[in-house]
Amino acid sequence: MDKKKILIIDDEEGFTKLVKLNLEETGEYMVKIENNSSNAFKTAKEFKPDLILLDIMMPGMDGGDVASELKTDNVLKDIPVVFLTAIIREDEMDSQDGSIGGHPFIAKPVSAKDLIKHIKKYIG
Repeated sequence: MDKKKILIIDDEEGFTKLVKLNLEETGEYMVKIENNSSNAFKTAKEFKPDLILLDIMMPGMDGGDVASELKTDNVLKDIPVVFLTAIIREDEMDSQDGSIGGHPFIAKPVSAKDLIKHIKKYIG
């Protein structure tokens, strides 16, 4: 079985390391971390992920800017982008129709089990 490739773009290093560990522990995913939003486009081009988990609030480029930049590239534009954010709580998801700027989102904090459930919804 081929592992699905997930790119996590988030400035919180401790959080990204924990998510990477939890996802890779399943044996189903290969995970790459990018903690500098300014490098996100380059990292995505090199890694060619199946899914991108993207924080919204980051220094430098915010998640909306990164998502817009990814959509300008013919190779990257069809990769699902899921915002992983603390700016909206899980109980607020219904009022946002489960999306921000046309992208689905997952509210932080999220358990590994729930995160994997969401990932499977977008990339099987």
